[in-house]
Amino acid sequence: MELQFLGTGAGMPSKQRNTSALVVKLMQERNKFWLFDCGEATQHQILYTSLKPRKLEKIFITHMHGDHIFGLPGVLASRSFLDGKDPLTIYGPVGIKEWILTTIRLSRVSLQYKLDIIEIEEGIIFEDEQFTVEAKLLSHVIPCFGYRVSQKPLPPVLLIEKAKELGVPKGPMLAKLKNGHDVVLDNGQTVYSQDVTAELVKGFSLAILGDTRFCETSIELSRDVDIVIHEATFDAGTEELAKPYGHSTITQAAQVAKESGAKHLIVQHISARFLPSQAEELRKQGLSVFPSITIAEDFAEFELIKDELKQISKKGCPK
Repeated sequence: MELQFLGTGAGMPSKQRNTSALVVKLMQERNKFWLFDCGEATQHQILYTSLKPRKLEKIFITHMHGDHIFGLPGVLASRSFLDGKDPLTIYGPVGIKEWILTTIRLSRVSLQYKLDIIEIEEGIIFEDEQFTVEAKLLSHVIPCFGYRVSQKPLPPVLLIEKAKELGVPKGPMLAKLKNGHDVVLDNGQTVYSQDVTAELVKGFSLAILGDTRFCETSIELSRDVDIVIHEATFDAGTEELAKPYGHSTITQAAQVAKESGAKHLIVQHISARFLPSQAEELRKQGLSVFPSITIAEDFAEFELIKDELKQISKKGCPK
């Protein structure tokens, strides 16, 4: 699993930061990627990456503010122009379906793929054999969801050499053992799956939180996750200023990570009033509360390897 931030700014685009858009790359897991929020010019940001719009499988929208949805019509249309034919599903709050369908109708866009739009409520909104996605309402000025993405345990690894030592021949018996089934050899000996497979590998987990004040729901969604992705529109000491706008400070984001028992925190939705030279000072404020904090920049890429968060690149944009 890899993360790539396409937009990390707040409210409106700036020269340094575009509006909200985050890619969760699942190329190894399902040869697709998911998009969380889709601010204005997201499709332009994609042009500076290796992402292929036809590989976009799902879009999750946190709320209906423009800096989180104004890029949707362009992304949907371009995906069709660029030979995207596989179905695409959009999840979001009430109103997202009307807004998208009205925009498509009035702009005469013809999509070459099936588009499903699901207006969600709290709870599990998606589940298959690999992943679950849970949504909960946060504390913003309009209804706004946070999402928890959980990968299910990976299939056990077959210890082939150990199986051979026990006399298991090449062929279907190995597959049965890998899938958790015991087998009986021609000599009557039973080989137990648990004896020739490694322990299940725990899947990764992410909490991707939309715009929000500090709230218990953020902590609940983030409980013991590998990575919390949280907004940090304001700096330390401005909690009373942030609250009426439904936003958080860098130290409040760090407090969520601390209280939830998360391993890593990446903050985004950074106000344009903070210059790039001030990013390290913001991070230091958060470090006073939580020890593993990164301030995301546009095009920054991250990879989670076991429990370690590795930053692949800070900026991938040649602009």
